[in-house]
Amino acid sequence: MAVDSKPIGKKIRDRIPRPRKKVTWPQTRAFSVHLLTASGSFLAFVSLVAASEERWTAMFWWLGLALFVDGIDGPIARKLEVKEILPTWSGELLDNIIDYVTYVLIPAFALYQFGLMGEGLSFLSAAIIVVSSAIYYADTGMKTTENFFKGFPVVWNMVVFTLFVVGTGEWTSFAVVVICGLLTFVPVNFLHPVRVKRLRPLNLAITFLWCGFGILALAESALAQFYSQIGILAENVSQFTKVGISATGLYLFCIGAIMQLFPKLGARRV
Repeated sequence: MAVDSKPIGKKIRDRIPRPRKKVTWPQTRAFSVHLLTASGSFLAFVSLVAASEERWTAMFWWLGLALFVDGIDGPIARKLEVKEILPTWSGELLDNIIDYVTYVLIPAFALYQFGLMGEGLSFLSAAIIVVSSAIYYADTGMKTTENFFKGFPVVWNMVVFTLFVVGTGEWTSFAVVVICGLLTFVPVNFLHPVRVKRLRPLNLAITFLWCGFGILALAESALAQFYSQIGILAENVSQFTKVGISATGLYLFCIGAIMQLFPKLGARRV
């Protein structure tokens, strides 16, 4: 009995992979933005290595670089319309994964590893940080229509860095962690320096000023270590830098709530 070969031939033909469409320049350019975002995972890795070796200045340098990458990849992605060009690749998901590591996990580990509040309170603080932040990242409505964050936006890298630089006491540091942890679940607005339009020039200026004081603090600490002075960040940073980073940090921490109370503050008059 003869066997019809056409169905078999058709099945074999269907198995042969067809050539894919040629990758366009806009797609290549858009994917490079995802690579830029993904580079934050490497920065997180080297900062974690530094933390495990208790090289705190180096750890914060790497975290600062990761913060810089996180600050520029979003505007670049929107400018190049990455979401529309590569709809199957989620830059937002990639960003959240890396942010949880650099904003939350590594600062919590550093706080515990250093024992900033003693072994017990440091462990409890780290637990508060990682658990509250995980729940916050699961909230799909974490931003308002004006692009404020609803609740404390788990920027623990900035909080822990400030605690290291200023050198607050055990119970003061623990109180800061508890308050920020509670504010994670309170509908109080917190600033997004780039995406909130009201008072944007002032907010960006204060943000850059905070970053400048942060760089100065790390530079002072690195210089002290170069001259073999023993101590943590707080012991090597000048009072001027401590005051500067505290004042600008408090502004960034509170301005969102102030603008929430005064919705016309900074709004353009028609």
